[in-house]
This record gives sequence, C-alpha cells and structure tokens, in this order.
Amino acid sequence: MPIIDVKTEITGNVWKIEGKVGQKLQEDDPIMILESMKMEIPVACPEDGVLVEILASEEDVVTEGTVVARIEV
Repeated sequence: MPIIDVKTEITGNVWKIEGKVGQKLQEDDPIMILESMKMEIPVACPEDGVLVEILASEEDVVTEGTVVARIEV
C-alpha cells in the first residue's frame, strides 16, 4: 500500500492534533489545526486512507511544505 506525505500549506503553530494513528480518514478530514496570524487553518487528509504517522506535536512551529503526517491509501 502506498504511503502519502501530508504537508502544510502555510507557516504556523500546531494548535491541536485531531487525528489518531490507526484512524481511518476520509478525504478532507482534519488531521491537525494550525494557528497562523490568529486564524485556525486545518491540515486535511488529501485522500481516503489510514493515518499511520504523526510527525508534529502540539505547539510545534512548522513552515510551508513541512511533512506533518503520513497516510496509507
């Protein structure tokens, strides 16, 4: 089964982790919420799959293009 890297689209702080490793996700389900410029921006699952790894923790600072999770499709 292929693994897909989930990347951030913006620079910000990881505010809240929504997904759990092993969880089945649908496309556009939130994996985590970033906070940037006082806005909450979800990092969504790019397609249906199982969350196999979370690579960021709450309060981490991430930049645009950072791989924050991996899903198996």
